[in-house]
Amino acid sequence: MKTLRTPDDRFAGLPGFPFAPNYVEIPDGDADEPGGTLRVHYLDEGPRAAAPILLMHGEPSWSYLYRKMIPILVDAGHRVIAPDLVGFGRSDKPSEKSDYTYARHVAWMQALLIDHLDLTNATFFGQDWGGLVGLRVVTAAPDRFARIVVGNTGLPTGDGPMSDAFMTWQKFSQETPVFDIGFLLNSATVTELTEGEIAAYNAPFPDDSYKAGARIFPSLVPTRPDDPAADDNRAAWKVLEAWDKPLITCFSDSDPVTAGGERVFQHRVPGAAGQPHVTIERAAHFFQEDGAEQLAEVLIDAIGR
Repeated sequence: MKTLRTPDDRFAGLPGFPFAPNYVEIPDGDADEPGGTLRVHYLDEGPRAAAPILLMHGEPSWSYLYRKMIPILVDAGHRVIAPDLVGFGRSDKPSEKSDYTYARHVAWMQALLIDHLDLTNATFFGQDWGGLVGLRVVTAAPDRFARIVVGNTGLPTGDGPMSDAFMTWQKFSQETPVFDIGFLLNSATVTELTEGEIAAYNAPFPDDSYKAGARIFPSLVPTRPDDPAADDNRAAWKVLEAWDKPLITCFSDSDPVTAGGERVFQHRVPGAAGQPHVTIERAAHFFQEDGAEQLAEVLIDAIGR
């Protein structure tokens, strides 16, 4: 598997991002060329002895998305882990779109979070693809997680229709000749990002050759019942339908892509009953930019309860 690695100088001096990088080598999963590895990046902040909060980003962002939340959570005494998905941030980037599959993304994160970091008693928070990948990791090892918080995400099986906004985004992502990551992030927030913040979202991608993962991701979302990932997601839902530990939904009020998605979790997951579900107001898809303080407090309160 041919991979690209973003030069370190691309990440120098990013605004509001003083965190030290951490890396681990994991198997790349390429059966045609066994023995290959990928270097995966993650942030690990706060006291190591504390129960971890796992923050997982989606498409086409990276752990920079959590820069406003991490200090709040650490100040409250928590350990915070925020990985970069393969193909994003400071993680390695396979160069071919065909190298990326939903199953591989799950396996790559399992290798990092379970095999290497050995997470236990963890609080999971996932947004966008952070939910699609992260919920698969959680449901494969449910005893390692104490609670789930989901926001602006889902676990689609292709058995029901996706939102018109998502289908438009999926088509755009595959057809547009220009895939400007920073512009896309700024377009999906209520808060106007600064030029420095937009540049930080562009930092992992020196040119289009680094964007194979970002480009292909929307097309990997199961939108048909016979999608290659549909059965695995149905199996994950079986685990969630027996989940009696807390599950809290925390969706924003201005995201056309995932609007109403919280109702599925509230209806199907036993642990969602009686929980203090939250709507983040005046917030769009990337509500970590719009409502970081409120999101962090949701996690702190969930653990405190």
